[in-house]
Amino acid sequence: MNVLDHLGCDKVFYYFEAISDIPHGSFHEKELSDYIVAFAKERGLYCRQDARHNVVVKKAGTAGYEKSPALIIQGHIDMVCEKNADTEHDFLTEPLKLYIDGDYIKARGTTLGADNGIAVAYMLALLDAEHIEHPPIECVFTVEEEIGMGGATDLDVFDLEGKRFLNMDTEEEGYLMVSCCGGRRMRMYLPVERVAASQDKKTYAVRIRGLKGGHSGADIHLQRASANVLMGRLLLELREEFDYDLVQANGGNMDNAICREAEMIICIDPAKEAVAKELVSRMQKVFWAEYKDRESDILMTMEEVEGATEVLTAEVRDHIIALLKLLPYGVQTMDTNMEGLVESSSNIGIVRTEADHIFVDNAVRGSVESRKEAICKKIEVLGELCGAKVVGVNDYPGWVYNPDSELLQIFKEVWTEKFGVEPHVVAIHAGLECGLFAKKIPGLDLISLGPDMHDVHTPDERLCISSTIRIWDYLKEVLKKLK
Repeated sequence: MNVLDHLGCDKVFYYFEAISDIPHGSFHEKELSDYIVAFAKERGLYCRQDARHNVVVKKAGTAGYEKSPALIIQGHIDMVCEKNADTEHDFLTEPLKLYIDGDYIKARGTTLGADNGIAVAYMLALLDAEHIEHPPIECVFTVEEEIGMGGATDLDVFDLEGKRFLNMDTEEEGYLMVSCCGGRRMRMYLPVERVAASQDKKTYAVRIRGLKGGHSGADIHLQRASANVLMGRLLLELREEFDYDLVQANGGNMDNAICREAEMIICIDPAKEAVAKELVSRMQKVFWAEYKDRESDILMTMEEVEGATEVLTAEVRDHIIALLKLLPYGVQTMDTNMEGLVESSSNIGIVRTEADHIFVDNAVRGSVESRKEAICKKIEVLGELCGAKVVGVNDYPGWVYNPDSELLQIFKEVWTEKFGVEPHVVAIHAGLECGLFAKKIPGLDLISLGPDMHDVHTPDERLCISSTIRIWDYLKEVLKKLK
């Protein structure tokens, strides 16, 4: 597309645009993985691609750095695929439509994939450069991070020699990440039974749109609305007004994104149409008032659609109402040692009505293992009470802060020298792959950083151009120090 060519930055933006032309949503990373392999082979670099399409690329140290300790640099190649309801885009076949808005790069109507495409671009630019001084580097490109870190979990690290590790999946400039939480996906399968729809009732679609959404870890403390949670409240309010039949309930596409849109299909007595529409309007105003400082565009609509032939039984309807009302959502506990840090949370990311079950996917996070486990047990108990099967998957460990980190001291010193202020040393309530690598490689010294990006996991995602350049220049200075 050549939208970013003029931005320079040692080909960082060139490679960011190149990978944006290659579809690379979670589970569909092969084409991008193959691109990285071809890139490495063209330059005569050591390269290994495993069966999961993780890639390891090594580059020797430059003159004077040949025997310096190796640095592992890591990022993931998959992206969250979210788009606005009125955007036509096929994430499996179409490139992202990049454009520049002031100091930001955005994608038209979709997520941008700066999380974590900018790490991939940084690594490719570094591997391609001939003028940058650096120690031996081992670049690790992992898959399926956004849906449970499956790539990093299965990666064999036999050929990684480094004991210093830089993850580039942090989203705020000036912050050196030194710890993250662990997590688990709790997937619920609620069996459904259906009966013939009444011919005396009309079918309506009730839609919730316009929510900001966001990252279910990094943004959960902002207390934004979840469309799935609002849907549960609306379903309950409707039931308290009059009886109705539920055809289906759907909301969200990713368990690690706060749900932005939801839709429920209901069948009601035509005589109750005005009552239902008034209730939808009234609840919209309630939600406006409740979220006035966090959400500005909540939109709820109700319109007649093609008549349903089957509906869920009243028991199934009541079970999904109970689950959406009672499943934990949002911040559960705060860390008592680090001000402002979320300790545990849960996100109802996906609700989807299938042929024989309703699927509910929850992302549970916690920096204290017992707290995380308690939330997961609560979800299990609620599911069992409603007759649902509950399965915990993609469990990943947290990353424990090391106050004696030599790497942290180097990064802090270079930051202070370059910018005249000390960086913020912080922990994050989100899952990074650092914990998995720390478990695989004993004695690993880890740190994470990245440029400013905003509203990741949503179509409003944007990457700051000037911040990307500053972090690149800073990274080059750090590499010089690692002699």
